[in-house]
Amino acid sequence: MPKYGRAVVLAEVGAPLEIREYPVPDPEPGAALVRVTLSNVCGSDLHVWRGELDPRKRNWALPRHHGHEMTGYIEKLGEGVTADSDGQPLKEGDRVVYQYFFPCRRCKNCLAGRSRACPQRYAHTAVPCDRPPYFNGAWGDYFYLRPNHTVFKVPDHLSDDLVVGVNCAFSQVVCGMDVGNLGMGETVVIQGAGGLGLYAIAVAKERGAGQVIVVDGVPERLDLAEAFGADQIVDMRESKTPDDRAARVKELTGGWGADVVMDVAGFPQVVAEGMKMMAQGARYVEIGNISPGLTYDADPSFWVTNNCTITGIHVYEPRHLREALRLLDRKGSVYPFHKIVSHRFPLEEVNDVLAQQDKGAITRSSLVP
Repeated sequence: MPKYGRAVVLAEVGAPLEIREYPVPDPEPGAALVRVTLSNVCGSDLHVWRGELDPRKRNWALPRHHGHEMTGYIEKLGEGVTADSDGQPLKEGDRVVYQYFFPCRRCKNCLAGRSRACPQRYAHTAVPCDRPPYFNGAWGDYFYLRPNHTVFKVPDHLSDDLVVGVNCAFSQVVCGMDVGNLGMGETVVIQGAGGLGLYAIAVAKERGAGQVIVVDGVPERLDLAEAFGADQIVDMRESKTPDDRAARVKELTGGWGADVVMDVAGFPQVVAEGMKMMAQGARYVEIGNISPGLTYDADPSFWVTNNCTITGIHVYEPRHLREALRLLDRKGSVYPFHKIVSHRFPLEEVNDVLAQQDKGAITRSSLVP
């Protein structure tokens, strides 16, 4: 095992990302060290890069090892780790997917089955990455799985390109559709056709949605949305205003509106737009907005008089990670999951990659250590 590994580090808000080297740690009892083979640029990473999300407002310490969506193989197991979270034997060299956050599993929320709301789930990010065990992010050579982690072995026939999005985007929308309780025959509107939006189409289809409507304005993304099985497209180049797009959704639903609307676009102004697309008694699932301080003008009377349910979803439960991996295993040839990651780049080009993905033509880019 090498003595040092690389990590892409945010040292200062607004500054270019740096590649630094840190000592490779030996895993403590109950922990594991993952050798990262592929990592993605997620929308939340772009929010930080743009300056919309100051890490310090989320209690993320600087310098910060950046990135969180990834896959890899077990480099070294700590004492006592012999199996994955399904009880399957785990050994060094096994390819894995895993949660990138660490619920305490002992608090009120964890014990109630809401570990995604554990106040300690991001405690490791409150420590600067220049302190052991250093590797707290995805963009680099290693990721440190702390004790009591969630990890699943990856079937051999699933490539890294397919599984790299499982531990964030895919599991996130599985959780969103679950908690949003999308039912058979219901209509769902998905605001945004980036990586999360494309996964959300597949999850909605598998849950038996009667109609999947996708809103976006980037031609490449809309083409992919149709390939994933979207029943209707609301093209922002044609329906130019929020009222136009809401009216189009009402038209597509016989004047009723959608039963579920999910935001994966990540811009506060789309929330008010999405509310207008809802039927009476519908559910709004908010996933995209994670930047403190970015907001919009809201009218709470609309929520009351329309009997809305509004649910915020941040991360997911262990079962959602397992369900995402199993769906990929069963239906990997049904949906074009291989098209979600559209470009690969070497780690050294990370700043250029962020600039390119920010333009919107790249659905999701991967970094190769």
